Amino acid sequence: MQRRAYVSGVAALLAALLAGCTGSSGDGAQSDNSNPGEPGTASQAAQPGKYATLPEPCGAVGDKALEELLPGLAELTDEGRRRKAYAGEATLTYDTDRKVGCRWKVESADATDHLMVDFERIVSYDNSVSDDSQAETLFAAKREAAQLPEPTATGSGTAGTGSSSDPGSSPSSSSSPSSSSSPSSSASSSSAPDAALQPRVLDDLGEEAFLDDQLSSSGSTAKERTVTVAFRTSNVIVTIQYAEQPAAVGVVPDSEEMQDRARELASRLADSLGG
Repeated sequence: MQRRAYVSGVAALLAALLAGCTGSSGDGAQSDNSNPGEPGTASQAAQPGKYATLPEPCGAVGDKALEELLPGLAELTDEGRRRKAYAGEATLTYDTDRKVGCRWKVESADATDHLMVDFERIVSYDNSVSDDSQAETLFAAKREAAQLPEPTATGSGTAGTGSSSDPGSSPSSSSSPSSSSSPSSSASSSSAPDAALQPRVLDDLGEEAFLDDQLSSSGSTAKERTVTVAFRTSNVIVTIQYAEQPAAVGVVPDSEEMQDRARELASRLADSLGG
């Protein structure tokens, strides 16, 4: 009798184990194949941007480009001052992995020129938003803050027009066709500037870009022109600010010349980034 009870107990235990294995296998199969062909419950993280590092900013602009943008470099005879002028000065930043920049300032007999180059690498902290998408959103805000005038069709493409930023003249003289200018100022400094020189979106630089051109109206002092070119390539936003203030009152910096120099530098930086 004892042997039969033992055998019955073993049979019952085996039956229970087999039933448990069958149920476990069924549950596992249902869990693994509940949504065939679809991703799991955890959403796939958005793709990172193309750039994981930034260039060394003060070394990003070559000597030749600096000489074109800062004519006063040619007048520097002191070797120490000359070397310092070419080297530039890194801008203050607390995270060089994300944002770096460099500034140059050179005085000459005719004018004082300033150049600033800024690189910003955008990283999204939202797994559902890619670095590129985040950079696109931030660049759109930057363009909006520049308050570019509405574009209008021109013979050479699309250019902006409007009174918010007149690169050819100060606001006080924009309504007077007879406003005089210094003989040394350019044709673009007349009261009827070329529409192609107005602040505008650029379509030949990076993935998106814009140019702003502002002329200060500081009373009797010499007027300072500041040309800004900003562009985005993948998750990096590059900003160039190029400013010039003539030594003589009444002289207006040449808008076309300054824009050409700033755009040329922007193109070189875009090429160096591979964008």
